Amino acid sequence: MAKLIHPKRALSTNPLKSSAPLGAALAYLGIERAVPLFHGSQGCTAFAMVHLVRHFKEAVPLQTTAMNEVSTILGGAEQIEEAIENLRKKSAPAFIGIASTALTETRGEDVVGELKEIVARRHDFADTRIVYASTPDFDGALQDGWAKAVTAICETLVPRMTERDPDLRQVNLLCGSHLTPADIDELVRMVRAFGLNPIVLPDISTSLDGHVSDSWAGHSLGGTPLADIGKAARSAFTLAVGESMRAAAKVIEDRAMVPYRVFQSVTGLKPVDAFVRTLMGLSGVQDPPPSIKRDRSRLIDAALDAHFHTGGLRVAIGADPDLMFALSNALSSMGAEIVTAVTTSQHSPLIERMPCDEVILGDLGDFERSAKGQGAQILLTHSHGRHAEHRLHVPLLRVGFPVFDRIGAQDRCRVGYRGSRAFLYEVANTVQSIHHRATPADFGAAPIPEEFEHVPHATRH
Repeated sequence: MAKLIHPKRALSTNPLKSSAPLGAALAYLGIERAVPLFHGSQGCTAFAMVHLVRHFKEAVPLQTTAMNEVSTILGGAEQIEEAIENLRKKSAPAFIGIASTALTETRGEDVVGELKEIVARRHDFADTRIVYASTPDFDGALQDGWAKAVTAICETLVPRMTERDPDLRQVNLLCGSHLTPADIDELVRMVRAFGLNPIVLPDISTSLDGHVSDSWAGHSLGGTPLADIGKAARSAFTLAVGESMRAAAKVIEDRAMVPYRVFQSVTGLKPVDAFVRTLMGLSGVQDPPPSIKRDRSRLIDAALDAHFHTGGLRVAIGADPDLMFALSNALSSMGAEIVTAVTTSQHSPLIERMPCDEVILGDLGDFERSAKGQGAQILLTHSHGRHAEHRLHVPLLRVGFPVFDRIGAQDRCRVGYRGSRAFLYEVANTVQSIHHRATPADFGAAPIPEEFEHVPHATRH
């Protein structure tokens, strides 16, 4: 059982985590014709916008209520109403997702009550669905904000059912924040291979997958249709991917009596096998489709090829809990040793189940110090880990959010049989790319004095 460590210091160096409001905004972007709205100052929104644009290389319709000194003191209800009115005129969204920030949370503003009063009074807002999630910057990380937003969507848009009338071929697929658009695509492909129709929530695979639209719009271009969210109440089952999706799955169960199962990981042979067995049970299929069996066989072969490079590999990983758990367990099953684990949020039961002795709740400064002290041979974290890569001379495999110094982050798939296979190849190839220069010390001889290291062999005496 891993122990959570809280470093005792008063500052953060090279932060690892992204804020909860940013996570909520990202989840809202997975809804069709959506506009995320930050209830706070312009600076909060601008900072999140930079992260999203640099990661996805796309225009992101993120908006703000633009609170100032007066509204911060007297309340921001007028700003919310004005923002909704302006967005409806300019962008015509079908969905507006509001996320709080530290500014409004510190003041203690009753946004839920104010929003109810606004919607009841403004009948012209009736054709726009509005959802609010409390996501203070000072509590949790991107994963927590995403989870709260998805839970709020389910509480607001999934209808209550008094009796069960399920569509036995329809399932809900709740996607955690650690899944890329390509990950979601792969899970949808697997679900459909068993003849099941998935309702994906939220679906960034159709809104942030990097496609070119025929026309410009001030809202999300793709995502889960609002009508489908209402249909989720008639699904036969809910597949929740990521421990952080448990609360949202529980909401759907409470409102519509839809049973659920949480898959804490779908990376690696055993976790994907568990996912496939569940799909077999839901579809009534006794034997998986040939494409699924073929993919599994190829993953086993990839594991045989890669284990020469992953066995005994000392790994340092820094990520949100869901992503850290999935990748760490996949590597641990391949013989790797997790020597450094740094995470962003303490609000996850997965921390105790990490395959290591301790997990640090910290930043990339802690990550770099621990990786150096533990002799890590490969680093797994987002693009801000490039500084540690440079100083430690240890290769970096970019995972998580944000990845801004490489293109195609949305196309990285590390789930399912295919994605797990690609992940093992990524790790093995990264290890093979490490240039090793043999020295006499490798063969038991005395090391060459430093002043002669760069002298050609022919001139050494």
